[in-house]
Amino acid sequence: MAGPLGHVRVLDLSRVLAGPWAGQNLADLGAEVIKVERPKVGDDSRAFGPPWVKDQAGKDTKDSAYFTSANRGKKSITVNMAKPEGQALLRALAQKCDVLIENYKFGDLARYGLGYEELAKLNPGLIYCSVTGFGQTGPQREHPGYDFMIQGMGGMMSVTGEPDGAPGGGPQRAGVPVADIITGMYASIAICAALANRAETGKGQHLDLALLDSQIALLAYQNTNYFATGTPPKRIGNLHPNIVPYQPFKTADGDVILACGNDNLYRKFCEAAGSPELATDPRYATNGKRVENRAELTAKLQAVFSKRPTKEWVALLEGAGVPNGPINNVAQVFEEPQVKARGIRLELDHPVAGKLPSVASPMRFSGTPLEFKAAPPVLGQHTDEVLKGLLGKSDADIARLRAEEAI
Repeated sequence: MAGPLGHVRVLDLSRVLAGPWAGQNLADLGAEVIKVERPKVGDDSRAFGPPWVKDQAGKDTKDSAYFTSANRGKKSITVNMAKPEGQALLRALAQKCDVLIENYKFGDLARYGLGYEELAKLNPGLIYCSVTGFGQTGPQREHPGYDFMIQGMGGMMSVTGEPDGAPGGGPQRAGVPVADIITGMYASIAICAALANRAETGKGQHLDLALLDSQIALLAYQNTNYFATGTPPKRIGNLHPNIVPYQPFKTADGDVILACGNDNLYRKFCEAAGSPELATDPRYATNGKRVENRAELTAKLQAVFSKRPTKEWVALLEGAGVPNGPINNVAQVFEEPQVKARGIRLELDHPVAGKLPSVASPMRFSGTPLEFKAAPPVLGQHTDEVLKGLLGKSDADIARLRAEEAI
């Protein structure tokens, strides 16, 4: 068994990011994940380029780099679910699988006889995970939901970005689609929990994951800050609403992030920086006081940081045991010695690109280590393999299904 979910088979009917992210997590954990795509077109995100995956001759392929971020380790089959024959294939596959992931609009799959109620009759142990913008209940359950709009509606943009009136001020979305990704992560957890429950009860269930719910949950202490005060939190740029100093500072030649998560670390910083008086001053001696006097302390610390270059600050603060770090671009991230030591960048064999770079799962297991064997698939790469191996279809059967445009 490769990975802790090596005994699990997943039918992934999802597209773009939230659902596929959950499917990729399960594939990383060892599950066999069968990705179902539309014939000729495939997952919408295959077209989200440029940039495009390059073939071994350096030419653009038809697959975007975006697609490769969420589909590692999966098998791709093409099925036309608008055709009765295609629907029959999916029902047959669902009976052979432990988990089904879908992110169609509310009620869409039920129209094809592929809703939870229909499939649970065929496979009572099936864990059916629906990922939608707004969930399976409520007045907006039939509305489509996209990450950007959910970041706005769910409060993320109200706390992200510089304050109104500051240079560059105004609401900002996060630099990656966090609503999609966190929903995929919650879906992964829910699926694993449902698998554990099924091991005890023998019963599957329907999981209802919504982007809006997940985005709101991601606000974490911003929610509870609001509950405690009755005042909605505001954008404060790179500052932390509850901890000071926990922010970037300009150095003589760049930037460094200082993260003093408690009073002891703050005192260590002041000693290392040659400013012990800032640790004993009653205005700054405790975190609560530092939050109250944020503006004047920040100005004093900025004057201190401007005296040395970034590398000197990083070395000095690391030696003192004070959490800090540079602000890297993505290229610099993969040059960090720690990143290299952890083997975070992978190269997987791809049928068109040759060696395709990817990023390893951050989940590490001592007893069931993860194995990354397969790159994201090309469209329909495994159709024949899956239909023959799982459903016992012959070459003639597959030829007929292709002629009927069911696959």
